[in-house]
Amino acid sequence: MPQTKKFIIDFDSTFTQVEALDILGEISLINDPDKAQKLQAIKDITDKGMEGSITFRDSLEMRLNILKATKSQITDLIAALKQKVSKSFERNKEFLQENANDIYIISNGFKDFIIPIVADYGIRKENVFANEFVYDEVGNIIDFNRDNPLSKNNGKAETIKRVNLEGDIYVIGDGYTDYEIKASGLANKFYAFVENVHRPKVVSQADHIAPSFDEILYLNKLNTKFSYPKSRIKVLLLENVHPIAVDLLQEEGYQVEVATGAMSEDELCEKIKNVSILGIRSKTNVTKKVLENANRLLAIGAFCIGTNQIDLETCLEKGIVVFNAPFSNTRSVVEMAIAEIIFLMRRFQDKSFGMHQGKWDKSATGSFEIRGKKLGIVGYGNIGAQLSVLAENMGMNVFYYDVIEKLALGNATKVNSLDELLSTCDIISLHVDGRKDNKCLIDREKISKMKPGAILVNLSRGHVVDIPALREAMLSGHLAGCAVDVFPEEPKNNKEPFVSELIGLPNTILTPHIGGSTLEAQENIARFVPGKIMEYINTGNTFNSVNFPNIQLPFLKNAHRLIHIHLNEPGVLAKINQVLANFNINIVGQYLKTNEKIGYVITDIDKAYEPEAIEALKTIPGTIRFRTLY
Repeated sequence: MPQTKKFIIDFDSTFTQVEALDILGEISLINDPDKAQKLQAIKDITDKGMEGSITFRDSLEMRLNILKATKSQITDLIAALKQKVSKSFERNKEFLQENANDIYIISNGFKDFIIPIVADYGIRKENVFANEFVYDEVGNIIDFNRDNPLSKNNGKAETIKRVNLEGDIYVIGDGYTDYEIKASGLANKFYAFVENVHRPKVVSQADHIAPSFDEILYLNKLNTKFSYPKSRIKVLLLENVHPIAVDLLQEEGYQVEVATGAMSEDELCEKIKNVSILGIRSKTNVTKKVLENANRLLAIGAFCIGTNQIDLETCLEKGIVVFNAPFSNTRSVVEMAIAEIIFLMRRFQDKSFGMHQGKWDKSATGSFEIRGKKLGIVGYGNIGAQLSVLAENMGMNVFYYDVIEKLALGNATKVNSLDELLSTCDIISLHVDGRKDNKCLIDREKISKMKPGAILVNLSRGHVVDIPALREAMLSGHLAGCAVDVFPEEPKNNKEPFVSELIGLPNTILTPHIGGSTLEAQENIARFVPGKIMEYINTGNTFNSVNFPNIQLPFLKNAHRLIHIHLNEPGVLAKINQVLANFNINIVGQYLKTNEKIGYVITDIDKAYEPEAIEALKTIPGTIRFRTLY
């Protein structure tokens, strides 16, 4: 960093995610019967002081008066604050350590806890300017050093005057006292830091609103660790994706926008133009037209199992990686299948409906145990295989059919054809994927081959079953029951009406695509999918990707990582290595994997790269996308 450029960083709610005195209150008031009210009072006073609506000295006196803290409690406070350093400062620890001479902490907080925190980031003790507690003989905090300018109004500006810093000065903070430095003419720029808190009065005075420290480094051309600031990565999450996913992506430093429902093709075409990461569930169709408008899209996260709603081929052509959640809701779907099988075999649906109409129908007619019955599973993937295990444990005889050779679990029996499975089993449960070949897999002909009195459960995809044919089979009595959770046409949101030929049929369970809709499943998905996307953005890992060649990369240390996505054609790897050789760049690790469409090359190099080398790599014929990570 040039010696003429100095950064002045606030501590509370900037360097750390929290106000230290709020946390001290949690510690000092732990046994106070009025703890909740006092903590809220401290927070309110803090906010008023930060916004400038009361004088800082008044806010300090009032808070210390409520706290009644001791010197011994400062140790606990330091331990707590070390866990609350702002994520973007953690990410850029190396930058802070390397440029410690030009980093200053000027805070209305207290040296007693600030110095031990910032020291871990290389910031020198003599570069920390803050208040000081005054203790009595037994260690109670009874006051603060009232001669310290930082205990007074406009104290930060006065401190900078005394320090007499030379060169360009950039202030980073969340409070009105930070803005006062710029207002006093002592700083070139004031960055309103909003990673942790957004104060409208402060933001309105800022030269720039900084969602993270990465953004500030990027704007000042000092971003050495990441090729692109995370604060500039925009995320769009649709269809009520679980809040955990939102939190994880925001903590990573991304800008996250959330929409409750699905979007039409035209809406998404407009919205996706500046989006880097798109998160959807099953109702949003990511078409070729949408992708043609996705100028910055790096990754798509399907917060579900299926990806047939995404044009995977166009994603490949544009170098957009797609991740889904193939395991996260498996248990939820399996439990629902088991429940529906029992309900249908016992005709609970009809019995319950009759009771609600005042009809008492105590009868065993058409009611059977599941023990000893033959369950036929179509599709022996993650869900089908786990259903196999649970069903067998409940006494069922399990048979399965899959177009791919799969290892049988437990005592399950593989059959050689779908027709054989249909004609053999009492219950058929569908667990196939959404590929086009599976459209009307269970049509009129296939249903006619099912055993008379059998039941059909579809928790897979709506287009897998011929709905009119299923209706006929139910009305004729050929099938004794069915459960359908997915439909060829589904409402886009909860306000649209549901229309189906299956409505009103006897012993028929209809559910609104909720096979994976449990809190446990949604939380698992909300952790899994963002984790995979962030790993791809940060390291280039594509393991578990739906469309990209799967590469699991080692941890990168003391090197730069270059990612090259290209059309799968001969000679591209040789051209990449020739460019690196031309610029005398040594390769410390290289990983290549291809599929039928693209090649994915990750190259780790041991020296800083020249811009000309990057441009040469980008212009290799067949290049789809190129990016640098470090």
